[in-house]
Amino acid sequence: MTDPTRLPAVPDPEPADPAVPDPVEPVTDYTDDGVPTFSYVRDRIEGRAATAAAAEELAGGDVHAAQAHDAFAERERRAAERLAEIRRSMEG
Repeated sequence: MTDPTRLPAVPDPEPADPAVPDPVEPVTDYTDDGVPTFSYVRDRIEGRAATAAAAEELAGGDVHAAQAHDAFAERERRAAERLAEIRRSMEG
């Protein structure tokens, strides 16, 4: 009598021959004649535009950056005044 909980033995499948992929030519940003592709030029321009926008924002071209700069300057002014007040009180 056969055991109903035991599965029948399944032979291992034969190993498939590994397919050798066709050689892939590397994708470059230049044509065979050495001319940059349109997508390469577009990516470079977009990258430079993004860098310029970020530099402008960091330089204070952004409203939030200007407000943060003003708040920091005010905090520094109040700290200098308080320090001068403490120094005066310690002198006499």
